Amino acid sequence: MPASPGALRFNIDSNKLELFDGNQWTEIVASSPDSQTGGARGVFGGGYSGANLNTIDYITISSTGNAISFGNLTAVRAFAASCASSTRGLIAGGIDGPNAATDTISFITISSTGNAASFGSLTQALNYGTAVASSTRGVFAIGANPAYTNAIEYVTIASTGNSVDFGDTTQGRAEAGSCASSTRGVFLGGLNPGLAPNQLLNIIDYITISTLGNAADFGDLINLKEQGGSCSNSIRGLYAGKENPAVSNVIEYITIASNGNASDFGDLTQARNQLCGVASPTRAVWGGGISGPTIVNTIDYVTIMSTGNAIDFGDLTVARRRLPSSGISNAHGGL
Repeated sequence: MPASPGALRFNIDSNKLELFDGNQWTEIVASSPDSQTGGARGVFGGGYSGANLNTIDYITISSTGNAISFGNLTAVRAFAASCASSTRGLIAGGIDGPNAATDTISFITISSTGNAASFGSLTQALNYGTAVASSTRGVFAIGANPAYTNAIEYVTIASTGNSVDFGDTTQGRAEAGSCASSTRGVFLGGLNPGLAPNQLLNIIDYITISTLGNAADFGDLINLKEQGGSCSNSIRGLYAGKENPAVSNVIEYITIASNGNASDFGDLTQARNQLCGVASPTRAVWGGGISGPTIVNTIDYVTIMSTGNAIDFGDLTVARRRLPSSGISNAHGGL
């Protein structure tokens, strides 16, 4: 009697359970995504420690401990923008070896280790930008070269190639934070020296990642904020630290699906800026930065759906600052 679609059998030759799909028997793979990817990873790329760096290191977000070397970027890079799908991480723009803005986009395969490879180019050379992503699109926004721009552009992460125009943010600026759900990308705070009397901004605006068009107003941060570290799960976005007029340890959060102002979450383990945030569905983790005159290797974390102060996680492989505000993760809120 022929098998019906959906029937199961145990193959005594391979010692594997198999499913009949209507045409053939196929092996049932009994493993979890974590066993295939090594779990939720956070990746920190580039930065500055006396000179611009090509260093890439990573953590397993669900654990604690020191970061591990991943490989190297295609070139040294500081103040770049990064984002990721569940498989690929992208790092774009930033400041290169001669301290000039670059338009380069590079990529890594998150589940492996190794050096980055060339992906394509931004529409213009930019530094101090930020980025968000869904499972398919990487979106790069704002920055300076040297004028402060409101440009938004995007790529399809699974392919390679140059970015394409998406629209504009509500205000030209740089040094902002960013976070995302699977539908929304949100841009937080920033700096525009051309604005008076306040060069620092507390504005929050958002886009729908799957469409094209201009950003819309979301609400305001509690504080005027630049050079913080940001990340999210699918519900909450967190933005920690800042620079002028004083370095801060404050963590703020928003609910991504609703518009409104940010709320206080708690404090980092130390006040700093130019740090990088990564996240899983449960944890937000921040690495690196500068605290006063000291460049740090600090990594600390919080449980996203709670509120409270951060806890020590471990250390980066190299103390560094000028990291992407939002780092690379294969389990962030946009996936």
